[in-house]
Amino acid sequence: MVPLSHVLTFALAAFVIIVIPGPNVLFAIGRALVLGRRPAVLSVLGTTAGSVVPLLAVAFGLGALLTASAVAFAVVKVVGAAYLVYLGISAIRQRKGLVTALNADVPVGAVRRALRQGFVVGATNPKTLVLFGAVLPQFTVPEAGDLQVQMLLLGSMCLTIQLVSDSAWALLAGTARSWFARSPRRLEAVGSAGGLMIIGVGAGVALGGTN
Repeated sequence: MVPLSHVLTFALAAFVIIVIPGPNVLFAIGRALVLGRRPAVLSVLGTTAGSVVPLLAVAFGLGALLTASAVAFAVVKVVGAAYLVYLGISAIRQRKGLVTALNADVPVGAVRRALRQGFVVGATNPKTLVLFGAVLPQFTVPEAGDLQVQMLLLGSMCLTIQLVSDSAWALLAGTARSWFARSPRRLEAVGSAGGLMIIGVGAGVALGGTN
């Protein structure tokens, strides 16, 4: 078993890294401003599920490749950034339909889409790749047993922190959105702001690498 001191230290480090808004958080906030709390929380579930991908990659050896290979890391970064920009542009184009969508039930297709979009964002988030690829291995102890099991256990703790933290951000943004929803013009502005925020996250991912 991993020593308790390592677990607590890693939990603190992970919390600090996760709670600071990055692509996952800003994507959830953007979804909350554009679509409301329920799709935003669903997108958080999607990003959390997507974060399992880099965790498994690191646990089974691919994390070293992403960390060591500038090309592999760049490909993941560009794909994630391009997808975010696409979603942001779509949100801006659909802003005039927000008033109707606000009072309508969320269809099953929208639920699946929020989960799917969130999954892609979470799986390609460079910040998560760095957390799992560069930080996580430092807290494993070879003498404590199977390193893969240690990484999966510590990574699962990260995912729990991420789920709680990102959901809190999404709910807070969704609550603020209800004030804007009282005016169609304000709501359209919120749609544009949410779309621009998502585009900004994409640009930040493309240029910054670890945001």
